[in-house]
Amino acid sequence: MAKTVLLYTDIKSPYAFVAKAPAYQLVEDYDIALRWLPYTLDIPSYLGAVDDRSPHHWRRVRYSYMDARRYANKQGLVLKGPEKIFNSRPAQIGMLYAEGQGVQRAYLDLAFELFWKRAFDIEDVDVVASVLQRAGADANGFAAFAASEGGTTHDRIRADAEAAGVFGVPMFVIDGELFWGSDRIDLVREQLDTLGVRRRP
Repeated sequence: MAKTVLLYTDIKSPYAFVAKAPAYQLVEDYDIALRWLPYTLDIPSYLGAVDDRSPHHWRRVRYSYMDARRYANKQGLVLKGPEKIFNSRPAQIGMLYAEGQGVQRAYLDLAFELFWKRAFDIEDVDVVASVLQRAGADANGFAAFAASEGGTTHDRIRADAEAAGVFGVPMFVIDGELFWGSDRIDLVREQLDTLGVRRRP
């Protein structure tokens, strides 16, 4: 049976964006079932609201995007810094809807690409529905899903993640052990090897 690995992500995180391809490669290399889950970041809680940020906070923000852009450039990705702090909850609920429709990977690929090209309003339920449609989903029920069980499930997943120690993205979880960041992929691989997870031929 394939080993289950959880991966918490947020479409508005530049580091989650650049971790996507290495995460796909893990699935190619190991007999694992990678479950993508939403962990919607509350950016003001750790970087401060825009109006309240100190020079120190702004230096951290600028460095974060510069650093993520280095990784994006290596993958040939376009990463334009967002022009405001987004509430990505609607797009994150879209991830759950896409999973139910069997098109989660296609949705994630589109959602990340469009957002980081500043071509996806992740706060707008109707726009999320259009991206779901482009990814191959029947998006007619998305607005109702987002307003009901989708939103409830999203909030429960986030609360459960925090109870398990998750605090940021991308966060890989293997048997309760946390690995934060795309630069921890090698440690994820070491852990899978330690656990005897079969490598694919």
